Amino acid sequence: MDLPDTRSKDSRRRRRIKQRRALVAIVVALAVLGGGTWAAWGTLGPVVARITESDDWEGQGTGTVDVKVSAGDSGRAIARTLVDAGVVKTQSAFVSAANAQPDMAGIQPGTYRLKEHMSGAAAVALMLDPAAKVTTKLTVPEGLTAAQVVALVEKQTGISADDLNAALANPAALGLPAAANGNPEGFLFPATYDVDPDETAVELLTAMVTQTNTVLGQLGVTPEQVRDVVIKASIAQKEARSAEDMTKVVRVLDNRLADGMNLQLDSTVSYGVGSTNSVTTTPEQRAADNGYNTYLHPGLPAGPISNPGEDALRAALQPAEGTWLFFVTVDLATGETRFATTGAEHDANVKLFQQYLRDHPEQQ
Repeated sequence: MDLPDTRSKDSRRRRRIKQRRALVAIVVALAVLGGGTWAAWGTLGPVVARITESDDWEGQGTGTVDVKVSAGDSGRAIARTLVDAGVVKTQSAFVSAANAQPDMAGIQPGTYRLKEHMSGAAAVALMLDPAAKVTTKLTVPEGLTAAQVVALVEKQTGISADDLNAALANPAALGLPAAANGNPEGFLFPATYDVDPDETAVELLTAMVTQTNTVLGQLGVTPEQVRDVVIKASIAQKEARSAEDMTKVVRVLDNRLADGMNLQLDSTVSYGVGSTNSVTTTPEQRAADNGYNTYLHPGLPAGPISNPGEDALRAALQPAEGTWLFFVTVDLATGETRFATTGAEHDANVKLFQQYLRDHPEQQ
């Protein structure tokens, strides 16, 4: 008598087991590889067990606890942080509440002021309250000097100028490239930064330097190019308003350098004497003998004169085509700048600027 053929049944059983294992593997992989801080929430729902009363605290909690959410944190990583800080009782309590709240997808990295012994739902609700986020948004505009960055940071974040200046005096700790020669000017990238309550001067300034290094790398600037690129960009940032004009300013610099002409820039002279007026200078300032006086000394100044943004850095790498040797801003309100190839053309443009100053003496 023939025996029943069990091979097809065994084969089907093995395939079902493999399929179940593959599904579990996909869910786990998605949880690990989620692109954003909260991308993993959607994959956590099916694998979270039903919580019991013993898994969660009740109520809104008491006291205050500052909890930091870092970029790239998964949902479970944040839940562990909250448990460790005593905010929620268990990871499952928080994850379950977060899965039930679609707005959790909009949570951003930063420091949140929560409470101790909160229910998972209360913790989620408080994190979604904008008032709970105590991270300061610091916006550093293009073209500020290092000294101006220090004043801005102290005013907006409370980090003291003493701490900031001490950090700047230790350039090795900031990650400055070798081409900076220990001078942070030009390497404090203008951008918007999230500043946590416990952030130190070194951490914040390092983030600015790191961003400069990142942008230089993205633009393909080689280590040998860094010094000249940042100096030219810092000048273009001070001298021009638009990205297009920045490319023309850099072309003027290159043309004058190629012709052996001094750059004769009021912006560099002003920086060298510590003046905040980079539009005009006095005869005494133009006679000051320092490394930034481009009336007296040929070539580029001793270092950057501002902290340039990406447009200015790009202009330093890709200047416009042209034969200009001169430029002057003829309208300080609009930033209109005239470029000229001959001295006669430039003289005519200078007269327009002088007339503007006569009409607007308050802007001198």
